[in-house]
Amino acid sequence: MPPTLASVVRNSSLHLTVLAGADHLERPVRWVHTSELDDPTPFLEGGELLLTTGIKLGAGAKNLQAYVHRLADAGVVGLGLGVGLSHTEVPQPLVDAAAQRGLPLLRVPEPTPFIAISKAVSAALAAEQYEAVTTSFEAQEELTRAALGQNGTAAVVRRLAARLGGWAALYDSSGALSVVAPDWAARRAARLASEVDRLRRRPAPASAALQGRAPGFDTADEDFVVVQSLGADRRARGFLAVGTEDRISPTERYVLNAAVALLTLTLERSRELRHAEERMGAALLRLVLAGQVPTARQVATGLLGGLPEGTIRVLVAGAAPGAEKAEGEAPVHDLTELAERAEQAGGRAGEKLLVAREPSGKDARDGKDGKDGAAHPERLVLLAVDGGAVHRACLGAVEEHEGLALGVSAPAAVEEAGGAYAQAERALAVALRGGRRSVGHEEVGAGSLLPLLGEEAVAAFAEGLLRPLRDHDRTARGDLVASLRAWLSRHGQWDAAAADLGVHRHTLRYRMRRVEELLGRSLDDTDVRMELWLALRSGEE
Repeated sequence: MPPTLASVVRNSSLHLTVLAGADHLERPVRWVHTSELDDPTPFLEGGELLLTTGIKLGAGAKNLQAYVHRLADAGVVGLGLGVGLSHTEVPQPLVDAAAQRGLPLLRVPEPTPFIAISKAVSAALAAEQYEAVTTSFEAQEELTRAALGQNGTAAVVRRLAARLGGWAALYDSSGALSVVAPDWAARRAARLASEVDRLRRRPAPASAALQGRAPGFDTADEDFVVVQSLGADRRARGFLAVGTEDRISPTERYVLNAAVALLTLTLERSRELRHAEERMGAALLRLVLAGQVPTARQVATGLLGGLPEGTIRVLVAGAAPGAEKAEGEAPVHDLTELAERAEQAGGRAGEKLLVAREPSGKDARDGKDGKDGAAHPERLVLLAVDGGAVHRACLGAVEEHEGLALGVSAPAAVEEAGGAYAQAERALAVALRGGRRSVGHEEVGAGSLLPLLGEEAVAAFAEGLLRPLRDHDRTARGDLVASLRAWLSRHGQWDAAAADLGVHRHTLRYRMRRVEELLGRSLDDTDVRMELWLALRSGEE
């Protein structure tokens, strides 16, 4: 702590006497300044102990009162008047004015030179700075040892809380609370979720200081709270929050900065390890999708503790309509955040998970271009436990991000993952074309074939096939398009279709012969019927 007026007064070698403002002696002294100007405030920054002989002050009560008001308004923490030169004693109007403004007024006896007061305060400030540096080095060493030990991240958080005499909490990149110390602070840390979420939306590094009571805190929980994002680049890898009873001192700020640096290094190191694990997991996933499950299981047992057990689902995420970049790629940050949320959910639930980033235009099963020859945007492929924490986290994430869509396979065994991957791809295609956030294979199987087909291709096909009939209906009687739709919907049953149209069955037979003539195709051909029905249905979608 910096020296206070009280500590300066207690220095017996200075022989100072307090004449006013004795209740305000705990104010910190940032510097000592000597001035004989009647208005020295342009040269002050606040926090000074001002020393003067009062040579230009005179003894007028009005002038002395205005002088004190100027000093108090400028943030001067104390005034020392040297007696024996221009004033044999401190003028009583000056004492009264200082008492009125609560400005500590010190009598400086003639034997005490101003330089002695300056030296005393300077020595105290130097001692404070030395203590701050020493404390900072000690804290850095302590935090570094904690970071290098077992479960270093949690150890750093605990040591930081102890050093600050308050509490500390660590959140992962999704904003979920992962470590808090002491345990009683969990409730307070959880109530900072909105503030952490706000920082998540800002480039790192970012911080926020909540003075007084943090949002959502009870009156009894008043803290000074600081929240800091962690990360070496513009993307936050986590967040650190600390709460203290009083505002953080400069020394405590050094300790906090040391913790932020160590936690950032730890998270970045963990990220590199995660990247290596992701590459291994992606290779294993490709083995599984290619049907080489025994080999993948053998390798996974030694590296990742095994493959997901029981019933699984394959999930494929890609760019939602309108979210593509100019080159047609999915927003990288959305896919990255989805992968991180899936991994975090799996870690908290103890679920095995395989994840692979599928490059633009590639097939996750073999790394080659898709069979249809059409390049697709970058995608994320996940193999997760059916209905588990990862499955739920992915569904929740795509609902929150307009830039993503998700296709989900039907439940399957790990050995059936290749087929499940194809199901998830088809479900994603339906989601993308339908503007939906997520689609499951069950919905694809129970619905129409049309959503699986390109809208433009279907529309062009239908227009070309039905154009002769529509041209006829615009210029002649017969309503061939409606008659064809009714006849096909009744599976070629003449009486039922004619009843639907309100015409005689012979009339309907004539119309169907006219359809065959205009199209040049036989309605007895099953393929022709299917194509015509598809063309008619496309106009209804």
